[in-house]
Amino acid sequence: MSKDTTDIESKYSKWIVILSIGIPLAVAVLFGVNLRKLGFDVEPLTFLPPIYASINGLTAVILLAAFWAIKNKKIKLHENLMKSAITCSVLFLVMYVAYHMTSDSTKFGGEGTVRYIYYFILITHIILSIIVIPFVLVTYVRALSKRFDKHRKIAKITFPIWLYVAISGVVVYVMISPYYS
Repeated sequence: MSKDTTDIESKYSKWIVILSIGIPLAVAVLFGVNLRKLGFDVEPLTFLPPIYASINGLTAVILLAAFWAIKNKKIKLHENLMKSAITCSVLFLVMYVAYHMTSDSTKFGGEGTVRYIYYFILITHIILSIIVIPFVLVTYVRALSKRFDKHRKIAKITFPIWLYVAISGVVVYVMISPYYS
C-alpha cells in the first residue's frame, strides 16, 4: 500500500464519520420541521413522492447495471454508474426532506396483514438506509484509493443493502400512495 493510498483514506475517514452521523441526524431533525406549521408561506411539495420513488427505482436499476458492468470488466462504466447511483441517492434525500418539510405526513391506511408487511418493509428500509451510508462511503473511498481488494470485500456487503434500500423505497411508496391526499 502506497503513502498516497493511506493519505486518501485518511483524508476521507473523518468525512465518512461526519456524514455517516450527520446525514441521519439532519434528516431526523428536518423531518420534524414543517415550514408551513412554522408560519412560512411555502407551497406543499406534494408532487415529489412519485419523483423521489422513481429516483429510488432508477438507483436500483443503476446498481444492477453497475454490478453487470464490473462482472464484465467494464471498469470505467462501473465507475460512472456508481457515481450516478450516489448522485441519485443524494437527489432522493434532498427531495424527501423537502417534501416532509412542506407537507403533512401521510398515514398508512391499510389493515390486517398488509399493515404488518408495510411497517416491516418501512422499518427495515429506514434502518438499512442509515446503515448503508458509511458502507457506500467506505466502498467509494476504497475505490478512489485504488484498494480494490478491500473495495471488493466491502462492496459485497454494500451492494445488497443499497439495492434493498432502493427497491424497498419504491415498494413503500407504492403501498402508501393510495393514501396521499
